[in-house]
Amino acid sequence: MVDNTGDRLAQRWDAEVERITDFDDPKQEWRRLVSEAVGTFFLVLVAAGAPMVGAKYPNTVTLTAAVVAPALMVMAIIMFMGKVGGAHLNPGVSIAFALRGDFPWHRVPGYIVVQFAAAIAAAATLQWLVGVSASIGGSYPGASTSEVTAFATEALLTFGLVSVILGTASGAQNIGISAAIGVGGYIALAGLWAAPLSGASMNAARTLGPNLVGADLHAIWVYLTGPLLGAIAAVGLAYLLRGHGGGRSGSKAAQGVLDPSVERPAES
Repeated sequence: MVDNTGDRLAQRWDAEVERITDFDDPKQEWRRLVSEAVGTFFLVLVAAGAPMVGAKYPNTVTLTAAVVAPALMVMAIIMFMGKVGGAHLNPGVSIAFALRGDFPWHRVPGYIVVQFAAAIAAAATLQWLVGVSASIGGSYPGASTSEVTAFATEALLTFGLVSVILGTASGAQNIGISAAIGVGGYIALAGLWAAPLSGASMNAARTLGPNLVGADLHAIWVYLTGPLLGAIAAVGLAYLLRGHGGGRSGSKAAQGVLDPSVERPAES
């Protein structure tokens, strides 16, 4: 009598791997959405939390700390869950990946909804924890900066950010998880020089969350349209430099791919 136990174990393993890794299966979309929600929540928690804590406890959080903290958080999130859902954390990034052909358009609305929802939840949590208005953690034009100048600043900064993201996630220059260093480094550098001008948000969700919870939406158009324009321009540059799409590696970076490390059972 032939023992088919090994064959059965191998077939079950194959079925389980397909269940986990087939992100084309709509039933797996919840994994991506959960990762986006968690990642965006923690990004906004740090980005908006730093100035809020600084306001509650003066002379504790410097401008440098406030702009470097979210950069480090983005690096951690990309390394932690980038392979689950791509770690977009930003509506502009989701739209840019879709425009480049690396991310399905039908998934974009879901991503944007959870990004905004997570940002609002993070801002509400901060307002409760810190005890100051969430608007302090929002993004607004500087005291000597017009709304038009802030708009141009956000568009320019986002153009650079999305260019870095698309460049490090392309088939021509895919650097894997090390892309987290490039993206995080850019966010820190942009904030170090441009935060006084516009807040260096580069992210509509990151701004709308605390601005909405703090009930101060003045100049919100700057942060909804500026980053979007910059992201679209970055897609155009990526096309000029590398052609359409980021290749297979670009799609994996945008959509997320889980590779189970469990060793496949030996067949009998």
